[in-house]
Amino acid sequence: MDSAILCYYHRGDVRSVSNTLPLPSVANLLSCPGAPSPTWPPQEHSESIAALFYPRSFLTRDLLQNWILKGAGLTMKIPGHVVFLLLIGGICCQNNRNAKPSGKSSKKNQGNQNQGSEAAQSAPEDEPHSGPVESGREGNSGGRAAAQQSASQNNKASDDMKLHVLKNTQVTCNDGTAAGFYLKDFKGSKRWLIFLEGGWCCYNKDSCDTRYKNIPRLMTSSDWPQTRKGSGILSAQAEENPHWYNSNIVFIPYCSSDVWSGTGPTATKEKRGPGKEKEKDAIEYTFMGSLIIREVIKDLVPKGIKQAKVVMLAGTSAGGTGVLLNIERVSSQLEQLGVEAQVRGLVDSGWFLESKQQRVPDCPDSVSCSPVDAIKRGLKLWNGVVPDKCRQQYKKGEEWQCFFSHKLYSSLTSPLFVVQWLFDEEQLRVENIYLGGQTLSEQQWTYMQNLGKDIKNSLKDVTAVFAPSCLSHTLITKSNWMTFQVKGTSLPRALQCWDKSFQEANRNSKTPLKGCPFHLIDTCHWPQCNPTCPALVDQATQQELTLLQMLVGMGLDLQKLGLDLRRDSSSITSMISNGG
Repeated sequence: MDSAILCYYHRGDVRSVSNTLPLPSVANLLSCPGAPSPTWPPQEHSESIAALFYPRSFLTRDLLQNWILKGAGLTMKIPGHVVFLLLIGGICCQNNRNAKPSGKSSKKNQGNQNQGSEAAQSAPEDEPHSGPVESGREGNSGGRAAAQQSASQNNKASDDMKLHVLKNTQVTCNDGTAAGFYLKDFKGSKRWLIFLEGGWCCYNKDSCDTRYKNIPRLMTSSDWPQTRKGSGILSAQAEENPHWYNSNIVFIPYCSSDVWSGTGPTATKEKRGPGKEKEKDAIEYTFMGSLIIREVIKDLVPKGIKQAKVVMLAGTSAGGTGVLLNIERVSSQLEQLGVEAQVRGLVDSGWFLESKQQRVPDCPDSVSCSPVDAIKRGLKLWNGVVPDKCRQQYKKGEEWQCFFSHKLYSSLTSPLFVVQWLFDEEQLRVENIYLGGQTLSEQQWTYMQNLGKDIKNSLKDVTAVFAPSCLSHTLITKSNWMTFQVKGTSLPRALQCWDKSFQEANRNSKTPLKGCPFHLIDTCHWPQCNPTCPALVDQATQQELTLLQMLVGMGLDLQKLGLDLRRDSSSITSMISNGG
């Protein structure tokens, strides 16, 4: 790698330029001897010059011509932002003669040509529940590699969320271990993002024992790492998270198994007496999900949350339902603390509908227990709470209905943004439908089609919504979350438009925002009819499949159902080309 291109940008927000000129991420910038250290992104309206180095393997003739054309147009629009582009060969970076470039590093640089609509997609997939972050990336050998690795490690260290144990040691995880939260603060920011992890629940002794045996991380903090790296909307990288990277990010691990509703202690502790044996269903776990949220807010006061202007409570799956159950309580608590912030909610994949299948009433296991029966049983076990206004709408014993978002939504006053796949995989699993893992009956296929319609209808009165017609579960913490679109608008863009709507409201503007939508529901009716949907993968071969290929593989007789493979493939293509 003996040649590179050097771009200078002077005075102004370089991030606005990056939307026009494709730029690699900082992790792939080269460190050239004697050259100024690259800084990215530079401070807005900075007088300093940012030097960005591009490896030769990243550049092609077509790409260069495209840059020059775009650069010329940009210069006319923003004079002085683009000072000059030096073509290949103008600047040479001499490699250490004793070191050879790493082939893997070169492949990584080439891979960064794939970018989202708003920024480069460079961070690897790293779900919130993953273990500790590995420091550094594989790079070239020699002195330059050491400098690059050191810079990368420093950058990663500053992006980590750090573990904080709750000061109130009486509020714990299921097994009595300390509850807590992870924090990545952004100095000077008055925006806070508080995230609730998901993971369904347990509702009796057997289900909780099984959960503790198979998924202990959802019931104990004993193996929590000291740091975590956020992805998607939890990322501290502007390329991956363009509108929330510069906020204070709080991640609250889920270890209470109560859909964040429990106020413990459990009402079913061991009961012994003279001549009495231990009760069959006696349970020794504690359920304090709602209390954990309350204590986290308290512990964030010395961290600066009192200066907040915007607090967004977000969550995925059961964490999304937890947002709906707790947002009014969080808003009230912050107000009592004197925080003059607008509290908003972001609900991802927590918009569940009641199951239509008849189940065994005594819930012998999680497969045969419907969500309604699980919640009914769990509420008593957890000493669970629901928002007051919703509880008042139902008679005693019917509070479980407030766990279903479409029944709870209208009673809440806090602004909410709902993210929901129209064909949610977890909703399908409730009906024992596992795509790619079993045969599919005609009745199940009919249920799948109707599910999309039912979820779509339940979302029609939601003010802010992003609902792609896809088969998946959770979205906002995926590192590629910027790639999914509805009607040409990505979720980060829709969230930005939602944010702007509050700014316009504060200015008493009566003019609606043009070209900035945040009520986005796919209009096509098939699963996977949105061209940006996550790929379906064959569980046996790990190969990507189309929906019709997967249906055939699951034994569905398409002709019997009146589905013609060729005809319906073209009709789906037509729907996609019309924008879904």
